[in-house]
Amino acid sequence: MKTAFKAAAAALSLAFVATGAIAAEKTVMVGGAAMYPSKTIVDNAVNSKDHTTLVAAVQAAGLVDTLKSPGPFTVFAPTNAAFNKLPAGTVDNLVKPENKGTLTTILTYHVVPGRLTAKDLAAKIKAGGGKAELTTVQGEKLWASMMGNTLMLTDAKGGTSHVTIKDVLQSNGVIHVVDTVLMP
Repeated sequence: MKTAFKAAAAALSLAFVATGAIAAEKTVMVGGAAMYPSKTIVDNAVNSKDHTTLVAAVQAAGLVDTLKSPGPFTVFAPTNAAFNKLPAGTVDNLVKPENKGTLTTILTYHVVPGRLTAKDLAAKIKAGGGKAELTTVQGEKLWASMMGNTLMLTDAKGGTSHVTIKDVLQSNGVIHVVDTVLMP
């Protein structure tokens, strides 16, 4: 009986330690949810109320396993409001199975290999004389610059997006929340 009690007490204390370790992580709030650095990009994004469209698009494109892999990746994550800026019906059309290729192209244009924090991006921008050229997982270029204290991205079509929440660290990279969908 004492042995069983000790084992149960040990298991319970380990559970408290594990829970405390997660609670002790330095989190960033995104879409009303804490983003834990010990979780993957996907495991965190599914909890953000502001990224339900992005999560649905990632699922429709079949990119969940990729974004749960070790990476590391830098993801410029458009909010629901960013997707709402697109012409009416665009998102509904993109998530159709017959448009998976186009959807994948757009989503992978928001991903850069490696873990680039805002500090890393600022250093690249400074080294580039005010502009940093980034090559996306999709293969095309994306440019980062500063507009005052705000990190700004310019896509291949000349559209711009601003980073609204930076440095959301993940176990397999970093997310920077953006206010506009980038187009290759």
